[in-house]
Amino acid sequence: MHALSIPTWIIHVSSVIEWIAAIWLIWTYGELTQNKAWWGFSFAMLPALVSAMCACTWHYFDNSPSLEWLVTLQASMTVLGNFTLLLAGFWIWRTSKSQQV
Repeated sequence: MHALSIPTWIIHVSSVIEWIAAIWLIWTYGELTQNKAWWGFSFAMLPALVSAMCACTWHYFDNSPSLEWLVTLQASMTVLGNFTLLLAGFWIWRTSKSQQV
């Protein structure tokens, strides 16, 4: 666990907690507005959360070469998360545009 400094660990862990809180808040907003696009957006955030958890896990075990597959999983989840967030953002935009008419 000594691969990262304490301040860096604080940033990593607080970022994961922030992301979880954001998912929950966006889900709640979707419930309040009854707009399923926001629920979709909160689901679209999950691959990025998995990516962050992969990074934290790999660092926790001192960047062990036996866990190198976590780096590949993290990168894959980042790419997948970017696309799911793109699609969810488009869905929100399209929903809000149709509500303006």
